[in-house]
Amino acid sequence: MRKNQVVLLGTKGGPAIRPGTRMPTAILVQMDGQTILVDAGLGVSRGLCDAGVALTDLDAIVITHLHSDHYLELGPLLHTAWTAGLTRPVPVIGPKGLDAYWAGFQQSMEFDISLRLRDEGRPDFAPLADIQVIEPGQMQLGPLTMDVIRNAHPPISDSFALRLTGKDHSVVLSGDTAPIPEMIDFSKGADLLVHEAMLSAGIDALCARVGNGDDRLRHHLERSHSPADQVGRIASQAGVKRLALNHLVPCDDPDFTETDWQTETCREWSGPLFIGTDGLTISLDQKEPPTCL
Repeated sequence: MRKNQVVLLGTKGGPAIRPGTRMPTAILVQMDGQTILVDAGLGVSRGLCDAGVALTDLDAIVITHLHSDHYLELGPLLHTAWTAGLTRPVPVIGPKGLDAYWAGFQQSMEFDISLRLRDEGRPDFAPLADIQVIEPGQMQLGPLTMDVIRNAHPPISDSFALRLTGKDHSVVLSGDTAPIPEMIDFSKGADLLVHEAMLSAGIDALCARVGNGDDRLRHHLERSHSPADQVGRIASQAGVKRLALNHLVPCDDPDFTETDWQTETCREWSGPLFIGTDGLTISLDQKEPPTCL
């Protein structure tokens, strides 16, 4: 029997990695026999393999928005799946402009792709990504229904939250977003809400550590992401069964630990809470005891 679960493959907010840090955003949803990848940040291919998923087994890939930490490894992932035996098109659903990325990736790898076609008899590479434009509304991914709404991630307007619903379970993925009231109704009664989160107290140190930005970086973080206590409030008002924090900002500052995330989130949330770590697996078929007391 195939599992119903969500695996947080990459949980770091932002594209930069350093020794000892987590990897950028990627989420695996396995439900009703479907294997869906949401976002493809750096490290996603390794993360999928570590989760026991063959790269050739993906049923669909969804990209929530075109920030690099959410799609930088999309091309390399599909290329690696191709060399691992992929022969069928994979639906790749994302914002307008994703087709240009796919064309540019193929151009950048033209020597290798052409060589493997001639020298190894591989199938055509370009059709393996069935690029589709994501829009607010509803679509089917096999037996799963995917509902889509715009979130608030300025200055990007084509940024989306997803709700995947199967026979017995529903999962909401916030994408990168500031707190929005629409998320409450969108998440109502979900088995699991995976929501991005930020510790406001850690922003000063994060901006200083980056070193090559200016005050615009702080402005972006504060207007485009969700403080952890407000994430807890959204989860409470939506009546979700469980809450997982993902895309953590910051996640690699030794001055801030899991206790800080719990303290902030549990100001407004008293249910089961998962603080995202790379590879964290959350079963949709099992119930965990509350962690906010």
